[in-house]
Amino acid sequence: MPRRPGLNGQILLAALAGLLVGVYLNLAADDSPARAVWLPPLQLLGGLFVDLLKMVLVPLVLASVASGVASLGDHEQSDRIWRTTLLYYLGTTALAAGLGLGLMNLFAPGQGLSLAMFRDAMGSGPALAPLGLGEFLTHFLHGLFVNPFKAMAEGAVMPTVVFALLLGLAIARLGESASRLRQLLDDALNVMLVLIGGIMRLAPIGVFALLAHLVATQTTALFASLAGFIAVAVGGLLIHGLVLLPGLLWLLTRHRPRAFYGHAQEALLTAFATCSSSATLAVTLRVACEHLRVAPRVARFVLPLGATVNMDGTALYEAGAALFVANLAGVELNLLQQLVVCLMAMLASVGAPGLPSAGMVTMVMVLQSVGLPVEAIGILLPIDRLIDAVRTAVNVEGDLVGSLIVHRVSGLPADD
Repeated sequence: MPRRPGLNGQILLAALAGLLVGVYLNLAADDSPARAVWLPPLQLLGGLFVDLLKMVLVPLVLASVASGVASLGDHEQSDRIWRTTLLYYLGTTALAAGLGLGLMNLFAPGQGLSLAMFRDAMGSGPALAPLGLGEFLTHFLHGLFVNPFKAMAEGAVMPTVVFALLLGLAIARLGESASRLRQLLDDALNVMLVLIGGIMRLAPIGVFALLAHLVATQTTALFASLAGFIAVAVGGLLIHGLVLLPGLLWLLTRHRPRAFYGHAQEALLTAFATCSSSATLAVTLRVACEHLRVAPRVARFVLPLGATVNMDGTALYEAGAALFVANLAGVELNLLQQLVVCLMAMLASVGAPGLPSAGMVTMVMVLQSVGLPVEAIGILLPIDRLIDAVRTAVNVEGDLVGSLIVHRVSGLPADD
């Protein structure tokens, strides 16, 4: 009996089928019976899939961000190790997100398309209102600190993230006395992962419907722009992984990049093959301690934490993807709005579950933060699997580079 393909294979097959059906409908006349029969159910199914992703967004954001930040209080390490690790993770994640935005601004794939379906789908969030920088900043800041229950009930992403961040910091500050609340958040996150896993079983249907409807109603210019986005995203990941991270490693530790890649190749190849930082963690720990000679005390703190909160590749991809979607929707984001995208891409990577499916929900979070159409995931989800392998390898590389830098700063011997 032929083996049934896994979820990734099913999504790929659904994307190909959606592409073929979409091309067929695109070539048909506007008043043809085929378009009248196919387009309404495709629009309905695609919309329902997007609605399911929106449904789980707020509880996932609350649980994942609060749990990820609260986990910082799980470790009784020296202040120097803790602070260096946190500073490194924040710095490299911000650098990655900034690089993603910079490359998208430079090459601007999708600029000038202004797809009608995305314009019609957009909400009227403050980020898209015709406000000056000062007015937007005032409006934006007033919207951050609101009643968290009101924010969650209305599906407001930014105030939910702010509350989750503050909640996680408070739990981390309390330490052991808040262990039950931290466990509750961990349990809630696990429940959300099960729910998302169930929703993602419908992803092949959703991808088929979204992609078929998109191709049926758009021109070929979209696909040229999509190829440009893939090239820019992968190029950005390679720049971060082959230039910025090894450059930072050499600058702070004088560790030669060539030697680093020779020792780290097992972990990087495993990450590339599995597309999961969490699944690679055991290999990453062994490589760090045995090959890179990182102190076990440092590795056991830096690497598990990094597999949870340090996602350079994810931040770069999601920040760039948000700007790509803005180009497709005909929206010009000013500097402050792009900074909001950068911040949200960083926060989306904090505590992001180690599942490819959950990454699409956090992509919804980044898009909604500036009012961009979440229907764009119909374009992003099929190509997400193509970029995920490179993105995960960059995530793991960032963790290993961080462990070497923290080891150097801590001054601990390799056998401590």
